[in-house]
Amino acid sequence: MIRKVSLLFAGALMGASAMSLVYGAPGSSANAAGSSETYRQLAIFGDIFERVRAQYVTPPEEKKLVESAINGMLSSLDPHSSYLNPDAAKDMRVQTRGEFGGLGIEVTMENELVKVISPIEDTPAARAGVLSGDLISQIDGQEVRGLTLEEAVDKMRGQVNTPIDLTIVREGATEPIKVTIIRETIKVRAVRYRVENDVGYIKINSFTEKTFGDLQAAIQSIREKAPSAGVKGYVLDLRLNPGGLLDQAISVSDAFLDKGEIVSTRGRDPEKTERYDSRPGDLIDGKPLIVLVNGGSASASEIVAGALQDHRRATILGTQTFGKGSVQSVIPLPENGALKLTTALYYTPSGSSIQGKGITPDVKVEQPLPEELQGKDLSRGESDLPGHIKGNQEGEEGSGSAAYVPPDPKDDIQLNYALDLIRGTKTDAAFPANPAKAVMNQ
Repeated sequence: MIRKVSLLFAGALMGASAMSLVYGAPGSSANAAGSSETYRQLAIFGDIFERVRAQYVTPPEEKKLVESAINGMLSSLDPHSSYLNPDAAKDMRVQTRGEFGGLGIEVTMENELVKVISPIEDTPAARAGVLSGDLISQIDGQEVRGLTLEEAVDKMRGQVNTPIDLTIVREGATEPIKVTIIRETIKVRAVRYRVENDVGYIKINSFTEKTFGDLQAAIQSIREKAPSAGVKGYVLDLRLNPGGLLDQAISVSDAFLDKGEIVSTRGRDPEKTERYDSRPGDLIDGKPLIVLVNGGSASASEIVAGALQDHRRATILGTQTFGKGSVQSVIPLPENGALKLTTALYYTPSGSSIQGKGITPDVKVEQPLPEELQGKDLSRGESDLPGHIKGNQEGEEGSGSAAYVPPDPKDDIQLNYALDLIRGTKTDAAFPANPAKAVMNQ
């Protein structure tokens, strides 16, 4: 997302947020000077606005001018802060419920083109062959350059059963690729699961309002379908999961923990650090747990992986995660709009910041790319995003890794490695995780 208007918001704190006004103390020359300069700049803005409105070659849409100015201000802060007009705010509320209309892709803006972060499983975009890293250059024949991300997303949305033509620039392809996709109502299954003989497999696609409830149901169903001897362990798949609601990430982490901190968020005021702790009760009764991650695991996914890793409750397997360690508060505005503003960074129980760094797996297992994707760069990470907030633990190596998962489980090297560890046909010092060696912030 780069400038992220996600179909599933990563790390958003939902709900009403109080907004206070802080005034400078009377007689403070520094505050007075700052205010004076600010008002001079606002006066310049007002003058430019009036001149554009009165003298531009064609009458501009004044509402659009104001929205563009607001978005310009927010985009200068970081890639994840943005203004949501009433339509976008309504869409966001629908999306976090886990059902929305469209193509089924999470996108961002990069180099003035729409970049696909990931297609959502079993959606029109995924079935049409849209891939992570694809750049959308035209929408229904109109150039994307010159559009804001919000405008481009709005054009890709539409009535169900209507077609849309996309022109895609793909690394390694000699010519642009043109695809026609029929819009559908996207009903995201937050959790998918199955029993792999003697191992329970749970894939969390996104963190919506339904995620924790669906996770509970999945675990119960696995128990009922498992062989009489029960399951030996569980695989929790967070690959290609772009994130979602913070409270759901906390609940999912809590599902496997008996005690201790899950995550903390720290904003501008160090005295307003928020800490979220787990409660007694492990839904899988302490059974061995492996969490799969890759470059498509971001934000809420990283909260879960980081909490389970620090508590040594799970072994993290795969490749470096995306590294989005910022929290966006969604602040309601008049006329049903909203402000999505980065207000804090989150930290794992050991006190580590994920921002621009990501989660390093305990067991690194690369997923080979199929022949048709060989030589293409499918890696992505927060540290690559222009204007991202630099994390205090971000190094030169940055964050992120390849974001690819083969559609056929038999080709899934990472999944099969995890299954072999649980079944004992492979061994590694990091598995099973040992809670006695938990790393907590003191």
